[in-house]
Amino acid sequence: MSSVKTPSRPTSETSPRESVADKLSGAAPRSAQTKQVRLKLVYIDFWSAVKFSFLIAAAVGVVIVVAVLLIWTVLSSTGVFEQITQLVQDISGNSALSVSNIVSFAQVMGFTLVIAALNVVVGTVLGAIACLLYNLSVRITGGILVGFTQ
Repeated sequence: MSSVKTPSRPTSETSPRESVADKLSGAAPRSAQTKQVRLKLVYIDFWSAVKFSFLIAAAVGVVIVVAVLLIWTVLSSTGVFEQITQLVQDISGNSALSVSNIVSFAQVMGFTLVIAALNVVVGTVLGAIACLLYNLSVRITGGILVGFTQ
């Protein structure tokens, strides 16, 4: 007999008390009692809220620009713009019309950058307004009760 230990066969050195079923059914060691703390949120720092809302709005602006770039690339590579140009030419009877002349990549990306910049400005302002409104409403409501565990 070999002395190789495999997970499926316990060796003769292990006692029947230490079987897998016994280990699994045994009581798990108890962790220390968790301490719960209840705190009231009664103030949000204005500049922290403005910085946080700016970062979130800037991240959303980057996502918008990348999404439009990817969508434009997919539509251009699959030939959707050529099919739309052909459809417009068939309907109008004018073979000089082209969708790519009306809506070019530079125009779409320029419009997207303007929208992303406006999103950053509006998102930052809305975050500041929300902070001010919360700080004013705390005077009436007393704040939000938040629970934490340690």
